[in-house]
Amino acid sequence: MTLRVLIVSDVRVVQEGLHSVLAKRDEVDVVSTVDMLQAADQSTRLQPDVILFDAARPDSVEFLRDLVASAPHSKVVAFGVKDTDDEILALAAAGTAGYICNSAESSDVVKVLERVMCDELLCSPRASASLYRRVAKLSQNGNDPVGLGNGHVGAALLSRREVQIAHLIDRGLTNKQIARELGIEAATVKNHVHNMCEKLDVHRRGEAAARVRAISRVHLSASAPDGSPALEAT
Repeated sequence: MTLRVLIVSDVRVVQEGLHSVLAKRDEVDVVSTVDMLQAADQSTRLQPDVILFDAARPDSVEFLRDLVASAPHSKVVAFGVKDTDDEILALAAAGTAGYICNSAESSDVVKVLERVMCDELLCSPRASASLYRRVAKLSQNGNDPVGLGNGHVGAALLSRREVQIAHLIDRGLTNKQIARELGIEAATVKNHVHNMCEKLDVHRRGEAAARVRAISRVHLSASAPDGSPALEAT
């Protein structure tokens, strides 16, 4: 079976270098190389098995969240990754299926892709231990990476982008207006809304927004100093 791969990077030499490496493998078909602005549209049009995403940019994690949401048919693998706990955890939270470190050799790229397609993660023992500790900590202490508290079991799973979209829905914005506000595709907003509704176990976008508002208000009120007015969620 041939693995169809889309390469995403704003650096032309990176696109060409990675394409050259993968083109030598009979089991890999590079369907296209594109920059980040074209990534969502091309992934929808080409529907690759894997999207190889250049995560070297400082703002890549938020872009990755949107790309993962806009490409449910593909597995997103980040490359150019620093092998640090914070970066790997951030990539996992963004919804990536795997990652390739800066120190990886060209032969390792195909190995990672093959593992990802088998729903396996190729990572160092240290990274595995870090991910395990983080999940254990969240489970035991109810820590919330997006600041929503523990008022609902699904709330702790919301991404920052989903929370942001929930607040915009609460302000009365349509999906198209939210897309313009955030500079993303309307289809991406729709996918975020769908994921948010599933996590919160509701059926309508308005219900999801109301749930996020209520949980945010409870969390902020609980964290307000004694004697001070309860804070309102924005």
